[in-house]
Amino acid sequence: MIYLDNQATTRCDPRVVAAMLPWFTDAFGNPHSAEHAMGQHAAEAVESARAHLAALLGVEPRELVFTSGATEANNLAIQGVARHALRTGDPRRRLVTLATEHPCVLETVRDLGSDGFEPVVLPVHPDGRLDPERLRAALVVPTLLVSIMAVNNETGLIQDLARLAPIVRAGGALLHSDLAQAAGKMPLDLRALDLDLASVSGHKFYGPKGVGALFVRRRPRVRLRPLFSGGGQERGLRSGTLPTPLVVGLGEAARLALLEQGGEAARVRVLRDRLLHRLRALVPGLQLNGDLDDRIPGNLNLRFPGCRALDVIAGAPELCVSTGSACSAADLAPSHVLSAMGLDVDQVNRSLRLAVGRFTSAAEVDEAAFCLARAAGRPRALPLDPAKGSPLKAIS
Repeated sequence: MIYLDNQATTRCDPRVVAAMLPWFTDAFGNPHSAEHAMGQHAAEAVESARAHLAALLGVEPRELVFTSGATEANNLAIQGVARHALRTGDPRRRLVTLATEHPCVLETVRDLGSDGFEPVVLPVHPDGRLDPERLRAALVVPTLLVSIMAVNNETGLIQDLARLAPIVRAGGALLHSDLAQAAGKMPLDLRALDLDLASVSGHKFYGPKGVGALFVRRRPRVRLRPLFSGGGQERGLRSGTLPTPLVVGLGEAARLALLEQGGEAARVRVLRDRLLHRLRALVPGLQLNGDLDDRIPGNLNLRFPGCRALDVIAGAPELCVSTGSACSAADLAPSHVLSAMGLDVDQVNRSLRLAVGRFTSAAEVDEAAFCLARAAGRPRALPLDPAKGSPLKAIS
């Protein structure tokens, strides 16, 4: 199998697995059992992981609350701010987000409409970017929170948060960002971006599934109400026993990302461009959804001529690729992201997301291009590579 779905999830790095293993067996203490050595040892490991993640994001370790992933972190951020506003009598009820956000953000904002809040979902340009003036106009009404994802999970588009954050600040609202597709893949400094809240997920950057974190700004302090009650762990914001092995894995994934993301991004970009180049040569009429420059290095969102993306996937069973968000896999409706960018139903149905990653090889990229072209019914008659039997080496 050739895996090109690294925005849905990534392989857990073997070095991350090695770091986690002892915490399942030998060092199995509860990190909240401060009375004995094994609990203290686990607590130290948790805090070390917190420090590694903080270094990756450019924040203080105590500003990070561990969660089960970005979906929980997004819910805690948005619902937590809303519930605190209700409790304290804050009159602001407007919640602003984008039409291209992840479903867990869109649905959370919409669900709060039944609690008296005003969900505002802003449209985007055909390239997926938010018009700053639309944001400014939305903030004329006193707004509680704005949620804008840093990198889109389908198109890989990087929103210009550095440009948008001052508008939010001037409007007096809090700014939350879903960083699930950004963390570990591009440099991040949440302090410089002036974010109040931000969500990350370990399995999106070669860590384990089931763990993530929410950044909650301390100065000026952001106030939240927890989603559920319990023992008061994680500064009282997220009760429950922390899964030490997963937290350790998240920390190790963050440590490796900080060390290697520059070189890795360059390598992944080269492979991504190679894949696009070969596909364009093999499939005339292939089109790119979005701008190639302003997206994370590994992403491609491609529109195939004359065939549905699902048929291409079915015709290439040796490839792991997808049409979009894994969280919407049960929903056969057209991608809301591509629809918001102005694509019609036919264009959306012909679109496929590809994501090169840390463990993708050049040989896999070459083979994948041929498999996709074959599945699309448009392989060209090119000289065969004797080693692989695939007509790819003739393409420079």
